[in-house]
This record gives sequence, C-alpha cells and structure tokens, in this order.
Amino acid sequence: MTHYEAHFVDWMREHDLKARDGSHFVEMLKKFANNMDFIERHNASPEGKHYQMKMNQFGHLTFAEWKDHVRLGLGFRQQDESEYKHQLSGRKAADSIDWVSKGAVTGVKDQGQCGSCWSFSTTGALEGAYQLKYGNLESFSEQNLVSCDNVDAGCNGGLMDNAFKWTKQNGGLCTEKDYPYTSGTSQQDGECKQGSCDLNSKVAPKSYTDVKKNSESDLVDALNKQPVSIAIQANQPAFQFYSSGVMTGTCGTRLDHGVLAVGYGTYEDGTDYYKVKNSWGPTWGMDGYILLERNKDQRGGQCGILMGPPSYPNL
Repeated sequence: MTHYEAHFVDWMREHDLKARDGSHFVEMLKKFANNMDFIERHNASPEGKHYQMKMNQFGHLTFAEWKDHVRLGLGFRQQDESEYKHQLSGRKAADSIDWVSKGAVTGVKDQGQCGSCWSFSTTGALEGAYQLKYGNLESFSEQNLVSCDNVDAGCNGGLMDNAFKWTKQNGGLCTEKDYPYTSGTSQQDGECKQGSCDLNSKVAPKSYTDVKKNSESDLVDALNKQPVSIAIQANQPAFQFYSSGVMTGTCGTRLDHGVLAVGYGTYEDGTDYYKVKNSWGPTWGMDGYILLERNKDQRGGQCGILMGPPSYPNL
C-alpha cells in the first residue's frame, strides 16, 4: 500500500483534496488503489492499444460513486422530432473537420455535481452557430438554462431540442460572464436571476434541425456545417478514466449524457472517430474531449451517438 500512498498524496495535492480524518484518508486511498490497478490492467490489455486511461479528478471514487457524482443515469429519453430535418448538402464531405481549431468552440467547461449536461451541449451548439454567423466566439450561460428553462429539469436532466425551443421563446441567453455557473457546486437549480443580465437576442435560434437517426453520412454532413448536439451512453467504466485514443469499447445505446460533436477524422492507428466535447472539465480525457469510434458496425453508432437524434440550432 506504500506504493499507492505516495501516488495518492501527490494526487490529493494536485487536486487540492483533503481528508476529513484518518479513516476517511484510508477509505479514499483504498478506492484510489483499486482505480490505479483498473487503469493499469486496461492499458495493458488489447483494448488499451486503441484507447488509454489515466488517473484524473475522479480517482477517489468507486464506479458507482462516480456515476452519482456526474449525475448519469437520469433516463435521457430520445428527443421529440423537429419539423426541420437535415438535408444532405450533396457536397463531398471533408476527410476531417475540427471546429475547435476553426475557432468555433469555447473552452471546456465543468458541469460539476449537477445533471445539467444538456445545458452545456445546448450552449456549445449555440456558441458554434453564433461564431459561424457573426464571427465572434461568445460563451453563453448554462446557469441561465438550468435556473430559468421551465421546460427542462435543471440538475435532474433535460433535452437539447427543448432548450433550443426555450431559448427561442426566451428571446436569447445571457453570457457566461454576466450569469456564471454555480449549480456544479451547489447541486441545486438555483433561483432564476435572468433579470440581472442582458439577453443576447442574436443567439435565439429561429429553429433547430434534427439529423437523420442511425446515419453516419448524415451526421458527417451536418458536422461539415457546424457543431452538433448529441446524446450518448456514458455510464460505463471506460468513461471514468478515459484519457486518449479512440474509444472503441462497448458502451451501449441507453442514452444518458448530452455532449457536443465538434468534428471527425481518422486517428493515427487508422480508426475513424468523432471528436466530442464533454463537460467534465479540461483535466478529464484529451483536455476535456473524447474520440468516439466512427463507422462502427453497430446500429445507433458508438455509444448511441447517432440515436438522439443529433440536432443543431439555426440562427
């Protein structure tokens, strides 16, 4: 246990975590040691050749505790169908695209201990559409949605299409700067304080478009247009400590997490992928991102990425 303890003490210092007392320290250390072993076993396995794991901010949590911490398993139902359907452009899709490098994606955010993933996916899609239309990358307020959107359920989940509709009816959103996110630490929806900031009316979508379900070609075509909101199943052990490579493991299609597809390409080992922005902070994954296998021979796509259906706002 001495070997683990040295790593654990360094990890606690890195993440500014303090034990309540001696027994709490020992309890966390045991979980940390089990997680270290799990990560090492995976990285040494055949699957570890495709994607790797490393210790992160969730190192002191069991798998069950981690799922509760990030508020997964909230029954992320399929979205209602939009009257607007994505139409294939007819143009040859680029071999790869990355809206992050194109300057249409804000920095990775952290939803904390609130089931508000849907709001981060929503603002991400709106931020991308806004930058592409107005040439200005603006960070919009998830708290505005979590506290004020009365269609969705705040920290207890929501749907991106609902949030697009609400933002339209609301006449826009406040910026992140004017209405900062607090639910990640309070674990509460919070009182709506929209009146204390100015709404940006230009981010109110005229409509939103659903992408055809279970179609890789349609999602790729949509991603040539702009970042796209998606839902996936993320309540799998691989997601707790994913760090790099293309996630090729089994993860199912029971949707429980809203995220943002920001591009696609082919990895150095030849595996096709979608690049996905998560909302668990920049210390998780590849600086806050995950690569999910593309062109996987599975209905619904890797982790259900094609099932939501994927959708994007029209400004």
